Amino acid sequence: MDSPKKIFKNGIWKENPVIVQIIGICSSLAVTNFMMNSLIMGLGLTFVTGLSSFVVSLIRNYTPKHIRMMVQVLIIAAFVIIVDIFLQAYMPEMSKALGPYVGLIITNCIIMGRAEAYAQQNPPLPSLLDGIASGLGYTLILLMISFVRELLGFGTIFGIKVLGDWWTPWTIMVMPPAAFFILAIIIWARNAIEEKEKDKKGEVAKS
Repeated sequence: MDSPKKIFKNGIWKENPVIVQIIGICSSLAVTNFMMNSLIMGLGLTFVTGLSSFVVSLIRNYTPKHIRMMVQVLIIAAFVIIVDIFLQAYMPEMSKALGPYVGLIITNCIIMGRAEAYAQQNPPLPSLLDGIASGLGYTLILLMISFVRELLGFGTIFGIKVLGDWWTPWTIMVMPPAAFFILAIIIWARNAIEEKEKDKKGEVAKS
């Protein structure tokens, strides 16, 4: 069984779902024009991923193999409905801003991927941590993308004006294609860091 430290390191860095596994990127490109949108979306997905992995692991020995996918979708859908109802009740403006993307959490590859790859083979508590770690990894990338887009596109951070009237907003940053460019840069930076780490380990091994 993996230690909590290893689980979080994998979910946030080593096996980050967005920049390593390249899954769940539809919402990461669509809702990253504002940091608040990204934060709420990320927290919603983390909630669903963590608890759905926990429940899937809890009943894994009692779920018939031929219907396990349907059971997983049902569990995920139940938690997504909770998130959707919560946003509609307490954050109606945010619910409207995120639109259909909250409902589409059900089909997010990250959630089903963790349920199949980890929760189906591991105890409930590590599965919960694994789901949370993957959700936090997803949230971190969303916030990084939206930080650049909101700052350069609107001159704000979390809706607070940080660039004065002298700043000319970059229209392209408001548009979805900007997220592609920023995501590509993040992936490149992450791979470059990993390559340097491998080179250092290789040099240490040789010495």
